[in-house]
Amino acid sequence: MNIMNRFLKGIALGAGAIAPGVSGGALAVIFGLYDKITYFIANFTENFKENLLYFLPVGLGGVTGVLLFSKIIEYLFKYHEIDVRYAFTGLMLGTIPSVVHQANKKGYRRKYLIPFFLLFTLTVVVVFIENNYEGFVKSVETTPLKNIFYGSVVGFGTIVPGISASLILMYIGAYEVVIKAISNIQIDILFYLGIGFALSILLFAKLISFLFERAYGFTYYAIMGLVVGSIISIFPGYELSLGYAYKLILMIACFIISYSLSKMTINTGK
Repeated sequence: MNIMNRFLKGIALGAGAIAPGVSGGALAVIFGLYDKITYFIANFTENFKENLLYFLPVGLGGVTGVLLFSKIIEYLFKYHEIDVRYAFTGLMLGTIPSVVHQANKKGYRRKYLIPFFLLFTLTVVVVFIENNYEGFVKSVETTPLKNIFYGSVVGFGTIVPGISASLILMYIGAYEVVIKAISNIQIDILFYLGIGFALSILLFAKLISFLFERAYGFTYYAIMGLVVGSIISIFPGYELSLGYAYKLILMIACFIISYSLSKMTINTGK
């Protein structure tokens, strides 16, 4: 059951990594995997076998999620973007209690709220700027160096909570290139994407792992500010209409499901 739970979380992480407006790092925080993942990557040889067995289901789930949902998410965001954003908003809101629980694992201090509000405000400002430039997409060429850069963007969005790599790729016109390469398994492009992804993950994982060790509370509350702010970037807004009433029901249903799973996680301590 524990293995299946981690596998399903991996699928969600993989799907979230390629969904525009969704931060893979934020989902990792929500699932209680973020600090474990960053510590494992930053200290690769420490308890290697134990960590490998723990994260193997997550990794397999992540690959499955990316391959399975690359075509599906591309279709859903193209034809049902509002519905998908409502569903993701509900799922992320429902898991906030577990994020708070994780952040307070080593105690709570009022001064932790300072980095929370600073990063939350920064994220909201970035969202505002993003909304003003929404729809700015241009075509790009694929070269090895550019593909490495695109891979590093994906890695950055995966390891840093609140950062949506897909949105960044959309702004520079590379999202379609990356999604097409994944869904059609274009090895010549995926190879260089993988290099950029790995380099980015290693760099930022070591930095964030260092911060967790030295200032756990401050770091987690700062990350939580990014997470809460990223929910605002996903929420598509609301209108008083029957169609939006259905979308609100969808969001509430996803919230209840996510909250229930989150509560189970807190109670079991897993």
